[in-house]
Amino acid sequence: MFIDNKFPIPLRRVLAISPGLLLILVLLAACGGSGPTVSVPTPTPVSLSFTTLDLGLPPQALNAPVVGTVPDSTILHVGITFKINEDQLNHLAQNGQGKTNATSTPTNGIESLGIDDATYQKIKAFFGIENATLKLSKSRTNLDVDAKASSFARLLQTRFVLHKLNGRTFYTPDPAKPPQVPTFIAGSILAVTGLDNYSLPPEHRTVFGGQALQQTQTVQNANCTTSTAVVLPQEVAQAYGFTQFWKQNSHGENMKVNLVEIDGFTNSDVNNYFSCVNFKGRLDTVTVGGKAPDPGGETTLDIEMLAGLAPAIHIIDYQTDTSQSQSFGDVWGLVNDSLQQIINDNANTPDSAGIVSMSLGLSEEFMTHNDISAIDQSLQVLTKALHMTVFVASGDCGAFTDHIYSSLSVSFPASDTYAVAVGGTVLNVNNNGDRAKEVAWSDGSNILVCQNQWGTGGGVSKLFTRPEWQTGAGVQNSYSNSRRQLPDVSAIADNLPIYYQGEWIAVGGTSAAAPIWAAGMALVNQTLIQQQGAYFYGPDTFYSAASSAGQLHPFYDVTQGDNLYYHAAQGWDYTTGLGTPNLVDLYSVLKQSLH
Repeated sequence: MFIDNKFPIPLRRVLAISPGLLLILVLLAACGGSGPTVSVPTPTPVSLSFTTLDLGLPPQALNAPVVGTVPDSTILHVGITFKINEDQLNHLAQNGQGKTNATSTPTNGIESLGIDDATYQKIKAFFGIENATLKLSKSRTNLDVDAKASSFARLLQTRFVLHKLNGRTFYTPDPAKPPQVPTFIAGSILAVTGLDNYSLPPEHRTVFGGQALQQTQTVQNANCTTSTAVVLPQEVAQAYGFTQFWKQNSHGENMKVNLVEIDGFTNSDVNNYFSCVNFKGRLDTVTVGGKAPDPGGETTLDIEMLAGLAPAIHIIDYQTDTSQSQSFGDVWGLVNDSLQQIINDNANTPDSAGIVSMSLGLSEEFMTHNDISAIDQSLQVLTKALHMTVFVASGDCGAFTDHIYSSLSVSFPASDTYAVAVGGTVLNVNNNGDRAKEVAWSDGSNILVCQNQWGTGGGVSKLFTRPEWQTGAGVQNSYSNSRRQLPDVSAIADNLPIYYQGEWIAVGGTSAAAPIWAAGMALVNQTLIQQQGAYFYGPDTFYSAASSAGQLHPFYDVTQGDNLYYHAAQGWDYTTGLGTPNLVDLYSVLKQSLH
């Protein structure tokens, strides 16, 4: 539901065709035609209608001083997102209420979402430039093309230049020679990424070091001694109702959570944690882009939060090395590659009740419209076609995701209408591990700079319309307009122990809250599938549960604290959304709605 995607009327022009381009035209004609093969006479000059390709770059990017050119030999990773077949997507959604029969035989129609084969062959012929590699997604909505900058420049009738703005260097096509594509191709394109790298890279809460784990192992003499000041996973489980599912033998068996990560982790760290929480599940890694990322603390945090609360879950870590794109390449294009890989891997099992958790994001203003549009469509496919729930951390700079105090802004992709935006709280438990007090997480001790510690992200999107399902007490308020509001839900985001670099440390942030909700929803759906043969998915699920709760309380309503601008209040609010998990009541409300 990205609303800011209307571009200027396509510019058309008639060009004299070079011999190389003429060869492409002959290929296109051959791909689009029918009948017997005939010899092709020496061609005479022809004309072809071209359209300017709008990359959604803001004026400040295009007007920034040019300080150089991109070397011809630079390999660019370009992603082409094709317009989706809305009728087919809505057909695959099946049920607008966010529930589907998990015992039925799935109808596989994901390959009909994108371009047809005839169109693909024409596009393939055009982009089949020298030494290029092409990869079409199973949904046929995304095409990756890797080729030299010089090859793209010749094909698109442009050149790639370096700009410098506010101390940062980035590249774009030459603003004086905007990229051109044949009009017949332009009509199929929603977005193109990788022809520039103006968008800033994603942020995530913890940045450390590690190495990818291939399979679970038991650690002898594991170090399980932590500080008494932290909130232990069993205390989180008791406070939010996980333990009630454990008692019913629901630990995440046969359920799957897919992580989208831009750093790695170490064997020794996660294995030690697994031993301490008696993890019996499975951990797989899928490296997207050919090179594993360097170890870091974010992936460690996500994996350990899931393992501590759903100790039999199947975790699949989709990791991509964004460091290779810091100079030349679009980091968000690689993040979208991971989302596309999840779509590919689940294309034949659309009713698996799978969950996606992302603990990364960026202020909406720091991204190009094309990057946002491409990821938005991937989230649509995950939600509507594959029936997954996508949890995304809402950010850790309070109401000011752009890191400028008093500048209201929110984080993408948490702001996307196909994501469940997850905020953060500070949770206190009593001696029995029960929930005693909970307030919105924030820290205003240093308002000069945000180092991901200002608190739970929340506010009003500047890009996405408010979906019709975002209703309920508190949603309409003095700050409301027609735009999407976030977060949707929240969970503890402070003083959580993880085992990292051989020792226990206390961490926090909404990066922890997202996988906590992912684990909780996995257990709720596991039990629903076992007892009812059905499960729920999508962000509308939580608002529907709140509105039909009756005397039940599917969320703990957090009414104290702030995010340095918005205050917690009764009902939905901009700090903690609908509230934190009360999984037992959430399960009961969803179960009742099936009858």
